[in-house]
Formats: sequence, C-alpha cells, structure tokens
Amino acid sequence: MAQRTEKSARSLPDNDPRNRPTPGAGGSPPHVGGPRPAVSPREVSRRSMAAIRAKDRQGWLDLFADDAIVEDPIGPSMLDPEGGGHRGLDAIARFFDEVIAPNELVDFKITSSYECGHEVANVGTIEITFPGGTQIASVDLVSTYRVDDSGRLVALRAYWEPDKIRLRDA
Repeated sequence: MAQRTEKSARSLPDNDPRNRPTPGAGGSPPHVGGPRPAVSPREVSRRSMAAIRAKDRQGWLDLFADDAIVEDPIGPSMLDPEGGGHRGLDAIARFFDEVIAPNELVDFKITSSYECGHEVANVGTIEITFPGGTQIASVDLVSTYRVDDSGRLVALRAYWEPDKIRLRDA
C-alpha cells in the first residue's frame, strides 16, 4: 500500500473533500450539497414564524420567492380542499388573509430543528388563539422550509393531522 506523501496531499484539487477541515480539528464541518444559501433555512423559518406571530403580512410575503408554494397542511384539508397547496405570491397572500390574519394569535413552540442543505424541519406545536380570544387550538406538527440560493422560501410544508387538533378555553 502506497503511503501518502506531503507532496501528494498538496496536489489534491481545492474542491477535493479531503482538503476540507475536520470537525474537532480546529475547523467546522463542511456544508454538504453545494454552496450555502445566502440566509440559512433555519433563520428563514424563524423569520417566518415571527412575522406570523406579529401578523406582519408584508414581512411574511417578502420571505417567499415569486413561485413559492405553501402546503399547510399537506394534502386535501379544510384549508385546501383540492390539496394542491397555495402556489405563487397571490395565493400565499390569500392564505395569510384567510387563515392567519383572522386569528388573535398564532404561536409556535419548536422543540427540535434539523437543518440539512437548503432545508430545515422544525418539530413542535402550533397554538392558534381564535378570533374573540376565547378558544385556543393546538396541534403537533413538523414544518419544513426550503430556500433557494438567495435565501428566499420556495416551499413551506406543514405536516399535521386535523383530527389531532386540541381545543381549550383561553
């Protein structure tokens, strides 16, 4: 078996994975899957949840690419009978106006978050205080956010089961 010499180590191309820093050896782990987006998907997910919590319609819409899709929940539901999602800024704005804006408060309690490449999956609970503030609905969910290279949302997908919604008095 040939030994690797200092000369052969230097002759590796710059993009060779063996030239990347090793975790725990003074470097950070390499980003898998190409270049990092301009804004991390986790940060974009935080901005999305903050804009929803603040009922900042324009701030929320500004996070999305023009041809983005929102699927909340994924598949046919009372919020999307056809199950095709809300594609494009006009449809996403209608979703905000019809589903988010009428409520007193929409809040997220994220317990775990997993970021990989241009996507993040957040695990937690969403709590919605209905108009009038007398009832709160909560449901466990997994929400995924995918961003493009510029850090704009191209897909927001929420996995939750309508029959698992819990209602309580506020």
